[in-house]
Parts: sequence; structure tokens; C-alpha cells
Amino acid sequence: MNQPEIIAGTMNWGVWGTDMSLSNMSRQIEGCVERGVFAFDHADIYGDFTTERAFGQAFAETNVSREDVWWVSKCGIQYPNPKTASSVKHYNYSPQHIRKSVENSLRNLQTEYLDGLLLHRPSPLMDPESIVHTLLELKEEGKIKGWGVSNFTPSQMALFQGDERPLWNQLECSVTHTSPMTDGTLDFMKVNKIAAMAWSPLGSFFKISGPQQKRLNEVVARLSEKTERTPAQLLLAWLVRHPSGIVPVVGTTDLLRLSDLKEACSFHLELEDWFAMTEASWGHRVP
Repeated sequence: MNQPEIIAGTMNWGVWGTDMSLSNMSRQIEGCVERGVFAFDHADIYGDFTTERAFGQAFAETNVSREDVWWVSKCGIQYPNPKTASSVKHYNYSPQHIRKSVENSLRNLQTEYLDGLLLHRPSPLMDPESIVHTLLELKEEGKIKGWGVSNFTPSQMALFQGDERPLWNQLECSVTHTSPMTDGTLDFMKVNKIAAMAWSPLGSFFKISGPQQKRLNEVVARLSEKTERTPAQLLLAWLVRHPSGIVPVVGTTDLLRLSDLKEACSFHLELEDWFAMTEASWGHRVP
């Protein structure tokens, strides 16, 4: 299966967000696939360790084939929770925990494999050699197709410099959070052929009022009239214009909005329009 151009994030599908019923979640899955969005982003912790299970039950009620979708999940974060008996938030990348988390995800999602597994947050105590050994075992067993990281800096990704390197890094990146484009993160990833996924790809544009949003709103309103594109489409088009081939992970549960965002992935934002949005985000001209 080809790599997706857009990914539906499931974090808000369960009790952390809209708390869909199983029937509504089944319709949501079918609606995504009908619109050409076949990739879904999960994490073991979503919904306090309940959303993957709900998704798996809902998917079983759809007419969608497992071979026609692409699932990524994440592991490593542990919250104080009765289900985990943790007393403090921490990260766990022991071989036992990685394997347990994958097997729980497979059972909850009712699948034999994950297309991707990501290490959710970097830990100061992670042992790259031990982690890679465990991930290779899981690949050989057919339980994961590939693996990557999430929220890792270049130096943290550089810890994995053997024959087995991460395929992806899922990071925060948007027109209101541009630092991965200037701090060397996306440069490192492109040189090392690590694909980029972006969470919160629309940034804070629709969430927070302030000088940055005001500047951006003026430019986006002008470009929206010029291009006949919605503000959300322009924000996403700005992101995917980057040559690293960023794949946005979108959190909307509105299928009409999802169609709108899917269309934006094939819209080419003109060079000067891209820099106009960047200048508005920064509040000054590029150096």
C-alpha cells in the first residue's frame, strides 16, 4: 500500500473528545475511506487506554477490508492510571513494555499487524540497541510492518544510526509552529530519509487569538479570495508545500471538513504566497 497523503487522527474519537458510539464510529471510518482517507493514527493511551478497543470493535462492523487501510499506533507513555498501576507519568521502552503494548494494540484493534509503530515521546533512559532489537523481533514476527518515532529531535533520532533506522517522525509542525523547518529537524529527516508526519497541522490559527493570529488572518483572508480556497485549506497547503513531504495528521471528526482538508493536499501554494504566510507567522520578513 502506498504511503498516505493525509492521516485521520483518532485521539478525539473516544472519551477524550466526541465520545462516539460504536455505530457512529463505524460510519466515521467508512466516511473517511469513502473520501480517500485510508490511514488512521492511534496511540495506546488515547481515551485512557480505551479508544483503540472501541475503534477495533467499530471497524469490525464496517465493510472495509483491513488490507485497504493503514494503521499506525504509538507506545511508551505511561500515566497514573488504575489500568497500568503507574504512580507517576513516565516513559517505558523496555522490551517487555514495547511488546506488551503492541500485543495489546493488536488485540484491541482486532488485527494481526500494525502498519507502523511509533515511540511516542523520547525518554532520557531509552536504550537504542535494546529498542531496535525488540522492534526487529516484532517485524520478523509480522506484528509490525515498520517503526518510527514521535516528537524526537535530530540528536535523539541520531541515536538510531545503525542499519535499522526509524521510517517516520511524527512531530508538531504548522504555520504557527514553524521551528522544525528552521531548527534542523526536517533537514536531518530529509537527509536520513525519515518521513514526516505532523500533528496539529493547522496549529493555533483557529484556537488562540493574538498578534500572530491577527497577522495570519489578514494574509489568509486575502489569499482565500485570490485562490478560492478555505482558510483551513491554505493552512494545510502551506504545510505540505515543504519538500520533506509532510503528511498531516488531522483531528477533525467532521467529514465535510475532512474532505476539505484532503483536497488541500493536492493544492500547490505559490512561492510568494507561502512566504507571505510565513512572514505573517513570524511577524517579520525572512532574514
